[in-house]
Amino acid sequence: MINFEEELKKFHPSLEVEDAEDAIYNQDLTDMADLLIKMIKQSEDNQEN
Repeated sequence: MINFEEELKKFHPSLEVEDAEDAIYNQDLTDMADLLIKMIKQSEDNQEN
């Protein structure tokens, strides 16, 4: 039979979840508002030229 107490002693939380969380929160992701602002600025620049 499985000795659950022994198995629990061996258990370590997955580092992958923590690593993924850090990677997600530390990235500067472009959202739709950023894209719209960039498109408006490009449009204004094109109209000036």
